[in-house]
Amino acid sequence: MKYLFSFFFLLYWYSSFSQNLTPREGFVKVEGGKVWFKIVGEGKRTPLLLIHGGPGSSSCKGMPAYSRLSDERPVIFYDQLGTGNSERVWDTALWKPSRFADEIDSLRKALGLKELHILGHSWGGTVLIEYLSKNPSGVKSAIFAAPLISTSTWISDAKILVSQMPRSLQDTIKKYERIRDYEAASYVSATDSFYARYLYRKGDPLCVTGGPENDSVYNYMWGPTEFTATGTLKNYDRTRDLEKLNLPVLFIAGQYDEARPETMKKFQAKVKGSKLVIIPDSGHGLYRDQPNLYNEALRRFLNNQY
Repeated sequence: MKYLFSFFFLLYWYSSFSQNLTPREGFVKVEGGKVWFKIVGEGKRTPLLLIHGGPGSSSCKGMPAYSRLSDERPVIFYDQLGTGNSERVWDTALWKPSRFADEIDSLRKALGLKELHILGHSWGGTVLIEYLSKNPSGVKSAIFAAPLISTSTWISDAKILVSQMPRSLQDTIKKYERIRDYEAASYVSATDSFYARYLYRKGDPLCVTGGPENDSVYNYMWGPTEFTATGTLKNYDRTRDLEKLNLPVLFIAGQYDEARPETMKKFQAKVKGSKLVIIPDSGHGLYRDQPNLYNEALRRFLNNQY
């Protein structure tokens, strides 16, 4: 009788936990407005929550690749407040890492996410380390995909990558950054060349189903380009918090990523027991450049945590 009771209790618990994770989309109220979410897949494994990059980008670019993981587990996309399909807001007091991290608590409460895996890509890695610093319960694992953990480290990496570009492009970038003219045609062209090498090597993916990105958030928090930080994140650094992480962690980045593999190795060394995967022939947009290899690596890691 005791075992029968335990069986039905677990069955009831699982049903009550998973019933809210049927494929659907909607909005969740957070501080300052409402954020849009979409749940894909009904697999029985622990759900995966995805934190998109930016700041000011959206989830739709990664949706085709990440949705492939939904055959085993629910995959949850959402757009951060102010961008994509979420409510537009213009109060800059809301544009800070800690408030973006609070959105995860609101999503978990609304969707009944008692346990979950979380993946943060690029700026999403910033939101993830902010969230984990609150010591939340129920996070089974964390995946840092080419994360922004330290702005000074990011800019140092960018300088190394710029130095590997043709001299004419280096000179153009230095010239216009010196006079702070980020709209000059030749500077924009040189910036595009940087992106083609280190961001999306197979071209910037189209975003046909989601709402527009919000450049105002990007410019306010980061700056004019990926390698020039002038915004509120200019002095951001959570490197020391990596040592405090006490859960399964995967660092993953591209071979030609602007979040350089050498930096990912340093981050990984700070997290006891963490894993590192470098995806060959890929830039920062791993889900675009090498979706098959990227998803295989994610699936291997996630399935070891269930």
